[in-house]
Amino acid sequence: MRKMTVAEAREKNAIGQSALLQGWIRTRRDSKGGFSFLELNDGSCLANIQVIADADLPNYAEQIQKLSAGCSVSIEGEVKASGGKGQETEILATGVVVHGWADAQEYPLQKKRHSFEKLREWAHLRPRTNAFGAVARVRNCVCRSIHNFFQEEGFLYVTTPVITTSDCEGAGDMFRVTTLDIDNPPKQNGTVDFTQDFFGKPSYLTVSGQLEAETYASALGKVYTFGPTFRAENSNTSRHLAEFWMVEPEMAFCTLPDNMDLAERFLKRIFNDVLQQCGEDMAFFNQRIDNTTLETLQGVLASDFVRITYTEAIDRLERSGHKFEFQPSWGHDLQSEHERYLTEEEFAAPVIVYDYPRTIKPFYMYANDDGKTVRAMDVLTPKVGEIIGGSQREDRLDILEQRMREQDLDPASYWWYGDLRRFGSTPHSGFGLGLERLVQFITGMANIRDVIPFPRTPGNAEF
Repeated sequence: MRKMTVAEAREKNAIGQSALLQGWIRTRRDSKGGFSFLELNDGSCLANIQVIADADLPNYAEQIQKLSAGCSVSIEGEVKASGGKGQETEILATGVVVHGWADAQEYPLQKKRHSFEKLREWAHLRPRTNAFGAVARVRNCVCRSIHNFFQEEGFLYVTTPVITTSDCEGAGDMFRVTTLDIDNPPKQNGTVDFTQDFFGKPSYLTVSGQLEAETYASALGKVYTFGPTFRAENSNTSRHLAEFWMVEPEMAFCTLPDNMDLAERFLKRIFNDVLQQCGEDMAFFNQRIDNTTLETLQGVLASDFVRITYTEAIDRLERSGHKFEFQPSWGHDLQSEHERYLTEEEFAAPVIVYDYPRTIKPFYMYANDDGKTVRAMDVLTPKVGEIIGGSQREDRLDILEQRMREQDLDPASYWWYGDLRRFGSTPHSGFGLGLERLVQFITGMANIRDVIPFPRTPGNAEF
């Protein structure tokens, strides 16, 4: 007897084998003919497998006929060809062992369909639903694809610190890390004396691993970091989380066009892997969540990403005649509605916008000779808008320090970052991609809180 997953037992080549399956009951239906139909799921795939439990089984009346949704079981039996609609196989049980009961009156995931918002209250149980099981499998596929892509491209994976004293974005929306007594902190000259804190200075949860990744790119050529990042932004939109995962490659001897090429290859590889490896889950999203999901991914794969300057993008938006909630104007960041117009109506394809105004971008982006723009890029996709943000990094020390002062940052606090320009500076580039926003785009899920296992948002850290 071989232990099988439900996914394995559903394959035609499993017919005739003796198998042990373990999982959770989704439904039980008793037949007047003296047997029960059990629907079993173990998370290995979207579909359940049907188990036929005969009344001759020794624990049929005492246990099997009392099974309900949520009960955990081990089932021994033979994999049989099934005549049922939509299934190749079924299990004829020779033994059923009940490991854990779930009270049918109290278990919240009964046949009634709950809203995704309601399911967030049961974050510990929602992976047992079809939608969240499918999200988890797609997210896993995306993560595997990310690592495979960069490893095959010759990148080294580096882990950058979660605790930092540097604000990469300069926005200040960072969570502070401290061991000081918050009710009675030590003070000097009327302000908190952080020299007595654990790290001897103010420290925070990171908003990006980019700056640290640059140090390794400056020695090893091509690296990427993939880990949790944090932002203390009091935002309750469907696109924002306080804790999220970022993928950030950094490449030495790399210009902005090279960066764009990599970003396009990267996204297409992920989308192709998901379509090839998660067909059943993606069909579910296309049927139940957004009926344009498959069409959108296939369209991206078939498209060459359009590349336009920020100035051209603003010009096209202003001349479009489209009524926007926020009117586009040069010097202001593109809003989501602008990004979606460009990708969905103007070009009907993904768009890479580059050369943004220097006043709206961070200090580390390469300043163009026009004195007005920097070599920044945003990759925009239909339905979501910005999915990747990146730039060619500033490799000239004098201009880097000038840009820091423009944004009220002290170059002395970034002395180590300046050293990368003092000692063997190179043209280099990189980008950041938010994993959750990518999974949201792939699945068509409307709220970003539903594509991360345990969402952290203002007022929400229950699980």
